[in-house]
Amino acid sequence: MIFYFSGCGNSQHVAEQLAESLNDKLVFIPEVARNNQYDYTLAEGESLGFVFPVYSWAPPKLVLDFIKKLKIEVPEPVEGPTSPYIYFACTCGDECGHTEKIFRKAVEAKGWMLSACFSLQMPETYIGMPGFKLDTEENAQRKINAANAALSEFIPRLQKKESFSEMIVGGAAWLKSYLVNPGFNRFATDDKKYRSTEVCIHCGRCVEVCPLQNITLEEGRPVWHGNCAICMACYHHCPVNAIQYGKATKGKGQYWFGRRK
Repeated sequence: MIFYFSGCGNSQHVAEQLAESLNDKLVFIPEVARNNQYDYTLAEGESLGFVFPVYSWAPPKLVLDFIKKLKIEVPEPVEGPTSPYIYFACTCGDECGHTEKIFRKAVEAKGWMLSACFSLQMPETYIGMPGFKLDTEENAQRKINAANAALSEFIPRLQKKESFSEMIVGGAAWLKSYLVNPGFNRFATDDKKYRSTEVCIHCGRCVEVCPLQNITLEEGRPVWHGNCAICMACYHHCPVNAIQYGKATKGKGQYWFGRRK
């Protein structure tokens, strides 16, 4: 079973590739969390996987919150280990800081043990602050190609249930993951900066793509309701680029997996 979260499609692509290759079931975290579905039973020998993007050098808060409530029942095996093989795959624009340590602590708090993890560089999607920008089309495709190649190497290791860690940690990891990230979660996920400009065509695409169902249309214009993960799916999927996040996104272009504008 693979639990995943994705806003602009990078992590969804990875989750789908893993599910197809491992013949596994995909579960979209925001959907089941909305329905308070936290109880699951694994088949004997079934692995437990997680796929998510890295937000400010750590797992998204909504993923960590989901794990706190998650209940997994594992049948007693005829032979072999009693705990499931647990792994995660994360996507990042450049580096992931101490995502592994934070995630490992979260699963160990459940009495579980993390067996494997890896990170994949994928095209940048977060542009909600000055200085953050999208990859060029060439660089985005290079990252996707490299990620697909890396996946083809990691999947056989997951099939064999190997223990491994292949993470792009980067420099100043402690500072980024334990000081910058809490500030990001507290101050930079506020959706009050979102607005729609006069070019809005009232299509409702932003409502459809929001994974947290945080947007509604009022008098034909999007309104955000304070439950935002700052995945920026609404911004990137708008067909006329009418959605902006303060002044930070102006003129920066749009991206979602498989297409860049």
